[in-house]
Amino acid sequence: MHDGIRWLVDLEHWMSSVVFARGISAQELAVRMGGDRDGATEPITDAEAWDLGEWYRPGQDGDGVVRVGEHGGWSFALEYGDSTGGERLAEISRDGAEAVHYVPMQEHPPATVFYARDGAELCGFGLGEEVWRWGREPDLLLPDLVAGHVLEPDGTTVIAHEREHYTDTYRRTLGVIEQRFGLSLSPAYLGEARLPAYAVRGTPDTHI
Repeated sequence: MHDGIRWLVDLEHWMSSVVFARGISAQELAVRMGGDRDGATEPITDAEAWDLGEWYRPGQDGDGVVRVGEHGGWSFALEYGDSTGGERLAEISRDGAEAVHYVPMQEHPPATVFYARDGAELCGFGLGEEVWRWGREPDLLLPDLVAGHVLEPDGTTVIAHEREHYTDTYRRTLGVIEQRFGLSLSPAYLGEARLPAYAVRGTPDTHI
């Protein structure tokens, strides 16, 4: 079953992000995000990940954890707490790998998408703000966004979409990303499905 990633728009209380990587294993993804290669926990659920350690400490850096797995030909990492692993896309994508980082930003729209390949952050943009693109190749996904009726060929927003609810526009753009890269993630991974977790920042108590 192909779950795609458009359903991520509908998450209401999940404030972390998702990193997808192709060309490396789930364990290697965790390591490139800052984890210890031998530091995996026993497989845990999404709810159990949120119960780990002290995420935020006044005046100090917070803890960060990722749960990792493989789905649809890509490795993926779900970020929790104060993880900064998703900011390391150049490192994640080195040596011919690819990486896609989706940040929901539900309390502070827009959500953002970044794409990196072979050690370079190539393009990124905010969902609903695709007219402003950045990276080494900011127009890399422009043809896909045009084909997906997100942008006009000149890079401006499709006027007919201006009155849509932001979740509808987000879903359309995620559909473009989903199709371009063949991304898929099962909703079960944010439910009761168990995945190994790695500490990637701070000292969370990962003993379950």
